[in-house]
Amino acid sequence: MMIWTGPLLPLAALVWPFLLAALTALPAFRGRAVRLLPFAPLPALWLAVAGVEGVTTAPGLLLGVTLGLDAARRLLMGMTAALWLIAGLAAQPMAGKPHTAVFSGFWCLTLTGNIGVFLALDVVTFYVAFAAVSLAAWFLVVHDRTEVALRAGRVYIVTALAGEVSLLVGLLIGAAAAGGVDIEGVRIALGASDAGPVAVALLVTGFGIKVGLVPLHVWLPLAHPAAPVPASAVLSGAIVKAGLFGMILFLPDGAFGSVLMALGLAGAFGAALWGLTQSNPKAVLAYSTVSQMGLMVMLVGAGGAARETVPFLALHHGFAKGALFLLVGAMLAASDRRHRMLCLAFAAAVSASVAGFPFTGGALAKAAVKPGLTDAATLALSLSSVATSIILVWFLFRLWLLPNAGKTATHWPLRLSLPVVAGGLAFAGPWLFWQSWTGHDFVYALAMKPVIDALWPVAVALPPALALLRWSLPQRPPGDLLLLLQGWGTLSIPMPDLSLRWAGGRRLFDALALAIARAERGLLRWSLSSTLLPVLVLAMLALLA
Repeated sequence: MMIWTGPLLPLAALVWPFLLAALTALPAFRGRAVRLLPFAPLPALWLAVAGVEGVTTAPGLLLGVTLGLDAARRLLMGMTAALWLIAGLAAQPMAGKPHTAVFSGFWCLTLTGNIGVFLALDVVTFYVAFAAVSLAAWFLVVHDRTEVALRAGRVYIVTALAGEVSLLVGLLIGAAAAGGVDIEGVRIALGASDAGPVAVALLVTGFGIKVGLVPLHVWLPLAHPAAPVPASAVLSGAIVKAGLFGMILFLPDGAFGSVLMALGLAGAFGAALWGLTQSNPKAVLAYSTVSQMGLMVMLVGAGGAARETVPFLALHHGFAKGALFLLVGAMLAASDRRHRMLCLAFAAAVSASVAGFPFTGGALAKAAVKPGLTDAATLALSLSSVATSIILVWFLFRLWLLPNAGKTATHWPLRLSLPVVAGGLAFAGPWLFWQSWTGHDFVYALAMKPVIDALWPVAVALPPALALLRWSLPQRPPGDLLLLLQGWGTLSIPMPDLSLRWAGGRRLFDALALAIARAERGLLRWSLSSTLLPVLVLAMLALLA
């Protein structure tokens, strides 16, 4: 029996980081596990650059793994692999610190899932990859083991599991309606089946949690600031794109369009406003991500040509947001004023691109989606640039106010060069793919009307943004909806005293709570996680076989 058919490179790109995850559990690699991270995305990057023709199948894995590339998959996987490579290099200063072997192992498992989402052509492979990118990322969020990180991890894992359940049920309904597991067939069946609306609602919930769609976004502003800087870069730049791509793949064009547009716009403007209440620059960036992803969900809901160009916009956002998170790390490691000024200057340039300033990659990305929108949606897109400009000016202000490091970290120029490379890709990427994705030449992008359309939102935003630097909004901890829910208080329901009927009940429940607490602490210790990781890898290999 053939292990695989078709090109080998897609299968190698998927399996390679999985194998590196297994290596991090071996005693010989534990001390140097973080050194493996830059190598993990290399086959996927090679695949995105070189491209392959044909479909790769592995009949003996799962229910038959089917992998392939099209233009959107290739674009997003190239961005994802490049950003994971840059972030893997940025993670090298973590070498020798506690728990880095666990971090590195689950970093590679998360990357495996992230790549698999973009390569999968069948529902089963897609779901396994999506589950991997969702669940393994928990270890990246809680890596620092602080109370803030653990709280963020609890919120993250609860929402992630809820999303996985919704996604699984929705995909099962779609597969039953299609009579198969081909993704394209499932999408068509969801548009024609009587159970389609229920399945689509479940899929919107599952993908919406991952993408940070309001009101399912509560995990994102907690997890991104809590994770180490390299993990924040891939969480915001690459991992959330798994949910966005899932929507593009599975939701029939026009399904729940008005709902997606309304929720997307609520996130685009609401998250930008709430981000002004944050003092931590990483939290500001997290709310900016919720805002930008809401904008992309709005475009998915708009359907048609706008939906088809969403990957082009996601390419720019992934590189730009990864660069901004890495610049926070560079600023934290700088003590010299000139170094801090360099960080601020590069952050301002990338922020201008995200806001859509003329001639930047962000301006091209937004110009690419406008021809497929109605006049009202085009105006909403332009107004969202006003909100984006305001929150990014606030981010630059909070970035500059970060405490001065007592001593500039070693190899600081390398720390700065990595976000500069990511920011350069955010500028250059849309220019490089402009003609192939829009069908227009560069004269169209440089004409007076697109330039004015890109300039006025930024110009309108600057006066109120600068005013906020003097009269800022009251500062709040991240969490928004969670804070509002806490403000309502706890619902009290009287319960019968069961201890009178069962004297040992209280002791049993106390013992169970203690056991759960000990299990959570043990899971975060290397002594247990180092055992679980190889067992997990072997179990997954057995399942795949």
